[in-house]
Amino acid sequence: MGTLRQDLRGPLGYVLGVAVFLLALGVTSSTAWFQIHYPYLAYLLAALATCYAAGLGPAALVAAMTSVVVFFTRAPPRFFDDSSPVASSAVLLVVILGCAWVLSALLTSRDRLEQERERYARLAESRDLLYREMQHRVSNNIQIVSGLLRLQSQGLSDAGAKRALTEASSRIALIARIQRQLHDSTGSPTPFRQFAEELLTDALGAAGVQGIAVEIVGGEGMLHPDQATPVSLVMLECVNNALEHAFVPGQEGIVRVVLAREGDKHVLTVGDNGKGLPKGFDADAGKSLGLKIVRTMAAQLNGDFSIAPQQPGALCTLHYPDLP
Repeated sequence: MGTLRQDLRGPLGYVLGVAVFLLALGVTSSTAWFQIHYPYLAYLLAALATCYAAGLGPAALVAAMTSVVVFFTRAPPRFFDDSSPVASSAVLLVVILGCAWVLSALLTSRDRLEQERERYARLAESRDLLYREMQHRVSNNIQIVSGLLRLQSQGLSDAGAKRALTEASSRIALIARIQRQLHDSTGSPTPFRQFAEELLTDALGAAGVQGIAVEIVGGEGMLHPDQATPVSLVMLECVNNALEHAFVPGQEGIVRVVLAREGDKHVLTVGDNGKGLPKGFDADAGKSLGLKIVRTMAAQLNGDFSIAPQQPGALCTLHYPDLP
């Protein structure tokens, strides 16, 4: 419709105006009802239709031709019975032009609104492209840092230092991957479950354990971007800890990850059916790097983390509030 209106913004619009006026003239002349009750309704509708399709100029032409008809036919509407043909034609000209002008103003406002919408849509698309490019560059830079740490670890002879740098490199690479997977190729947020499945599949493969399955329950919703990285790190630390310590070699088992909601809070649980916690275990007093990372991430989320025994195995629980 917009393209057609653009094509009629010229001589073709005036041709259309003449054609519509002749149609209105024919309808009025051949229909007694119009002549008796509303002798100029068809002309008004013709002017408005022409204004909508071709603009105010052709509509003014229709109004002028209508005033000519009034003048020469000397058949003014009933409320002009005592008026001269000149006055009748002049008033009808003003009325029709006024209606056409109002319609033209409304159409102009609508077109401007559509243009503004298109402009904002283009700006939003450009913003999304820039955001995705920024996400890509950030993840690449983080990946470079991970690679540098891994290269540095290869030149160390101290086994402890080498292992520490390797673990740090792996965790930084994980952050880069989370950063990259937070949004899909279209820029839409990715459901937590989708990239959690990929991360946990890789974690299970890297652990090299046999007979252990990882299950995910829930997580179909979107996590807030500010929460995705710390939640994913907590999840992977708990899963890796279960894969490393919860089962004896050769034992079959299940590690279950559940992401649910309780009121206005998210709840992440990682449970296993392994051998359970060591006697006297105290998560708050633990000094391992993994526990330090988990506690730090929980604090960043304004949440709380706990580890408790269950029958069988152990259960890690993270509560954290939703973000607006």
